[in-house]
Amino acid sequence: MKKIQVLGSGCAKCKKLAENAEAAAKAMAIEYTLEKVTEINEIMKFGVMMTPALAVDGVVKVVGKVPDAEAIKALLA
Repeated sequence: MKKIQVLGSGCAKCKKLAENAEAAAKAMAIEYTLEKVTEINEIMKFGVMMTPALAVDGVVKVVGKVPDAEAIKALLA
């Protein structure tokens, strides 16, 4: 099971990143959990200084961008 985490305050870009990540995971038919990390201290523990960010299984994959679902599929593979 993949653990997908969207790191960000809940802004429009953060919400779009969460939507794209969910769409990618569903398209790949993988088991996943989606967690939205909004607490700034928790985000900083990842070493992230710019949001939104995407982490997969605890590893930060994207910072400061909102990749589309196709790009996220490559990160989940």
